[in-house]
Formats: sequence, structure tokens, C-alpha cells
Amino acid sequence: MTRTRHSSDLLPALGFLLPNFLGFLLFTAGPVVFSFGASFTNWDLQHSVPFAFIGADNFRQLFGSEEFWVYLINTVYLMIGLPFAIAGSLALALMLSQKLRGMTVYRTLFYLPTFTYGVALMVLWKKLYSPEFGPINVSLGAITRALHLPFEPPKWLQSADNLMGMVPQHVAFHRQYVGLGAREALINMSVWVALGGNNMLLYLAALTNVPQELYEAAEIDGANKWKQFWHVTWPQLAPTTFFIIVISTIFGLQGGFEIARIMTEGGPAGTTTTLAYYIYIKAFQEFQMGYASAIAWVLFAMIFAITLMNWRFGSRAVNE
Repeated sequence: MTRTRHSSDLLPALGFLLPNFLGFLLFTAGPVVFSFGASFTNWDLQHSVPFAFIGADNFRQLFGSEEFWVYLINTVYLMIGLPFAIAGSLALALMLSQKLRGMTVYRTLFYLPTFTYGVALMVLWKKLYSPEFGPINVSLGAITRALHLPFEPPKWLQSADNLMGMVPQHVAFHRQYVGLGAREALINMSVWVALGGNNMLLYLAALTNVPQELYEAAEIDGANKWKQFWHVTWPQLAPTTFFIIVISTIFGLQGGFEIARIMTEGGPAGTTTTLAYYIYIKAFQEFQMGYASAIAWVLFAMIFAITLMNWRFGSRAVNE
């Protein structure tokens, strides 16, 4: 009787699962497999060359292209803000975890930019970074004039300067390009948005799960606030920090498209073009679908390898 009941429930269950399964095949698994096959072709929507399978030529051309390495460096450079964003989220979570009146309102206010993050916020930041009339440069100019300091305001989104002195469109360095430019502008904005975002909520949730008995024991032993944080809070937050680092690294490597598309269009001189935006350029501006698919799979391989290393060494450190 039990077998008959299970058999009669099987078909309705499969019927409910079938739409989701078909959607996964059509819109997720199918395109992934198709793009893998396309990466071994010279598929070009402009039909400038006859369609043909070319083996690993796209990958050989990609790794031999200086353009690819420049955009890879851009991608990694824009991830410099991740440690600051994570540390800032932790500090903010520690402050907002205090049991004070009205703390729920403050938590909501800090999380609000996450809801508005998108085109509107990026356009706003683009105005803030205006070299002549933007509030950022106007404020910096007023402060330096008050202190009688020589000051030349950065051009921000219009400048190819950067703190490492990287030469635009080349894997090279020169002190001529040392300064603040578009890359730093995007990093500052990303850190500001991330401070009160999902990482803060994860840390807040983790802080509520730290046993109060540990703090009481540490206080009895004479530990001050800093020692309580270092020996009690921080070890208890290690799994959450590990998870945040893994997710942030993944999003950092595959991100940058929206910001580049809206705020800089990859410029100036390709300094804010990330690998994600490079895929868009090759696929939907130059219509080289085969080459764009190869870039996408190289990016996937990089993310997969780095994530595996994070899990292998990071999880070991957390468990210790």
C-alpha cells in the first residue's frame, strides 16, 4: 500500500518540477553548454568570415593579447576596496549591535543605499565626481584653501591616473600616471555602498549568536573591550568572515559591468574596463560571439580555481 501511494505521488511531483526543470535547461544549462561550444568557433554576427570550428585559437589569441591582461589587471585593481568594505561592514555591525534606543532606525538608514543601488545611484555619484562643479572637489578645494595647502583637484572619472602608476592600455608602469583617477573613484563608491549592505547584516546576525557567557568569562578574567573583541568576538565571526570573503571575491571578479557601462563606458582609455565589460564589448559591440565566449570561460575557470583555493585554505584556517 505504501509503494502504491508513493507511485501515485510521483507523477504529480514530476509535473510540478517539470516547468522549473525545463526552465533551467532552456535558460541556464542550455546557454552554458552552447557558449562552451561557441568558444571553439569563429562565430561572428557580422559574417565577416565563414563560420568554422577553430579549436583553441580563441584561447591562444586571448592569452597572447595584451588587452586581455590589461583588463584582468583592471578587474583585480578594482577589488582593492574589498578588504576596506568588509572591515567597514564589521565595524558598522559592531556599532549597530549595541542595545540602544532607536537602533532599528539606524540599521534601516544604513541599509537604505542597498535598496537604491543601481542606475540612479551611479548617475548621482557621476555628478558628485564632476571635476569642476562636483561637491567632492568643491569640498576638497574649500578645505585645502582654508589650510593654505597647494591643491589640484583630481579629474576622477575623466582621468587615467591611478595610485600604482599603471599606463593606460599597456601592462606597464610610469610615475607620470600616479594620482587619483577613475579607478579610485569607482573603488570609493563601491566601498561606500558596501558598508551598510548585506555584509553588515550577516555580521549583525553572527554577533547575535555569540554566547554572552564568553564575554562574562572574559570580563571576569580582566579582559578589556579590545581583548574581548580579539579573543571572543573575532574567532566567533570567523565562519561569517570566510563566507563573506569567498562571495565578495566571486562578485568582484565577475563584476564591474554596470558601473563601467553607466559611469565611464570603460574609459578613460580602457582604465575601468573589467573582464565582464570586455565580454560585453566583444559580444554586443564587435559581435565576436566565439571570442566573447572564450573570455567568459576563462573568467569562469579563474573564479572556480580561486574559490577552490579559498575553500581549501580558508576553511582550514577557520576550523583551526
